[in-house]
Amino acid sequence: MKKYLAILFISFSTILYAYEGFIKAEGKVLKDSKGKEFFIRGVNLGNWLLPEGYMWQFSSTQIDRPRRIEKLITDLLGEEKAKEFWEKYRDNYIKEKDIELISKYGFNTIRLPINYRLFIEEKSLIIKAKGFLYIDRLLSWCKKYNLFIVIDLHAAPGGQTGANIDDSENDIAELFTNDLYEKMTISLWREIARRYKDEKNILAYDLLNEPLPAKEANYPLYPKLEPLYKKIVKAIREVDKNHIITIEGANWANDWSVFSTPFDPNLLYQFHKYWNKTDFESIKRFVDFREKYNVPIWCGETGENDNEWYRANFSLLERYNIGWAFWPWKKLYAFNCPYSIKFPFGWGKIINYARYGVKPEAKETEEILSNFLENIKIENCEYNEEVLKSIFKAPKSN
Repeated sequence: MKKYLAILFISFSTILYAYEGFIKAEGKVLKDSKGKEFFIRGVNLGNWLLPEGYMWQFSSTQIDRPRRIEKLITDLLGEEKAKEFWEKYRDNYIKEKDIELISKYGFNTIRLPINYRLFIEEKSLIIKAKGFLYIDRLLSWCKKYNLFIVIDLHAAPGGQTGANIDDSENDIAELFTNDLYEKMTISLWREIARRYKDEKNILAYDLLNEPLPAKEANYPLYPKLEPLYKKIVKAIREVDKNHIITIEGANWANDWSVFSTPFDPNLLYQFHKYWNKTDFESIKRFVDFREKYNVPIWCGETGENDNEWYRANFSLLERYNIGWAFWPWKKLYAFNCPYSIKFPFGWGKIINYARYGVKPEAKETEEILSNFLENIKIENCEYNEEVLKSIFKAPKSN
């Protein structure tokens, strides 16, 4: 295995050093300024800047999204200690060692899910500097280890999905019904583009993660999705002419009937793939779209399955020249991702509080959560070698 990883490290480092200028969409593929093709093999840093309850083993409760997890921690620790907890959490969950390993194992891209609340004040247009410090730190590591970043607005103001993954307040996709939330989203993307317009290790801007799932209340909003994309792209292009913009369809990214003809020359169309068949029929509509409009496509999220499915799935994507990003890099007590966070002693008491309101004693709570903050460090996680073997078993297309 060590020999295999060493070969991967050498080959991918060589490939990444060879890229020049900005990588852009050109026909059905991505190319650098010298015409060299780039094929995305990425991993998602889910649960870092946007915690999800299921990755804390809170999945059967209402503690399923950042704002609710934050409240739980505050209820347990108090405001000051909760603030300290989140500082340490964000510092420990992704460290330089994570990025070094991601590069070493053969990934060339990181998709970074972000929560708007780290970057812009609630219900205002005031930009917050704090969140950008994490992107800046990640970017410095990615430059060192030759990786690219896709900035993914996983939680937009008001919520683009109306579910736990977008940190929505009311389980409604209010981004599409409230003018302020739309203005906030456009302003945030303009600011992101302004800050990173010259950064070649930023591969793309992912405008909205999994907008408008298929449900009756959302169907009337479908016609608003592409026009909103156009407004955001217009704002981005005012300050940044170079970066790829990747857009997702409705219904968990996969309903592309919401798209008309391409409206920007540097678009990358994105779908997500979970828990379905690994045959051509499962991706045919996306391949057909690529052929019809002569545009590049990729799978921005796929994973959450077993190794047999991974081998078939990633082989399928590679066979049809579709870049991908595995979801996620690590989570609590899970063996279907590259790293598993070990249960801290007593974690069951935190779960019981989340589910049933049974509150542990203050001293014990602090000890459990302190151990959790140690366990999330990559050096304390369990390595799931077979997952990576399954992902990279697929023949490489370049």
